[in-house]
Amino acid sequence: MSVNFGYTISLPRAVDLDRNDFSVALRVLRRLPELESCIGCGGCTATCTAGAFTEFNFRRVQTLVRRGEYGGAYREMNKCMLCGKCRLVCPRGINTRAVVMTIKRELGTGY
Repeated sequence: MSVNFGYTISLPRAVDLDRNDFSVALRVLRRLPELESCIGCGGCTATCTAGAFTEFNFRRVQTLVRRGEYGGAYREMNKCMLCGKCRLVCPRGINTRAVVMTIKRELGTGY
């Protein structure tokens, strides 16, 4: 029996968390436990200088890393200008510059 809920799940966009490798995400969270307090408000993305000129979106990239989806995250983090504006507006006081540097260090060029 098929039930129509008015929408479908697009398989290419489906996230299978059971198959993802969380090793990098766990190392990042071990180094920066304050990242757990991120509420995803988007203040970092709204004030991002690099985001005004490129497709860089800090919130999206750190969410992908936390999901274990590392493809392209290293390249995206290289777009960050490390200006620190995102850190100034973060309501949780997360050191976003340290997050960028840690993600880049943990990912290296292997992804």
